[in-house]
Amino acid sequence: MAGVCGTVLLTACGGAQLGSEQSSPAASAASATSTATQSAAPVAPLEVTDKAAKNLCDMMRPELPSWRVQGPTLGRIGLNAMVHEWAFTNGQINAQVLADKSVVDTVTIENCSDVHSEAVRALEIPDLASGLAF
Repeated sequence: MAGVCGTVLLTACGGAQLGSEQSSPAASAASATSTATQSAAPVAPLEVTDKAAKNLCDMMRPELPSWRVQGPTLGRIGLNAMVHEWAFTNGQINAQVLADKSVVDTVTIENCSDVHSEAVRALEIPDLASGLAF
C-alpha cells in the first residue's frame, strides 16, 4: 500500500526533468513536435472485463462508510490509492486510466451505479474522475 501511495504522490506532482535544460531552438522544436505527435495519437477504446469491473465495485463498496466519516480530503486519497491498485492489478487498464480518468466513472456507472452515486456524494465531487490526482 505504501508503494501505491508513493506512486499516487509522484504521479500527482508530475515528473521533474533531470539533466540540463534544452536551450537550442532545434531542440525546442523537436520537443514540441514530439509532444504534438504524442497528443494526437488516438487512444484505443477501453475494454474492461466484467471481472475487472466487478472487482472495482467490490473494492469501493466497503469503503463508502469510511469515506463518509473521513471526509472528502482523506476519502479522495483512499480513492486514488484504490484506483491505482485496481488499474495496476488489471494490466492494460492502467495505461487507459492514466490517459482518461473518466474510465472509472464509466465502469462504475455501468456496473454499480449505486456505489458510484454514493462515492461521489461522500467525496463531494461531481464525478470520480475529478477526485483522481494523476
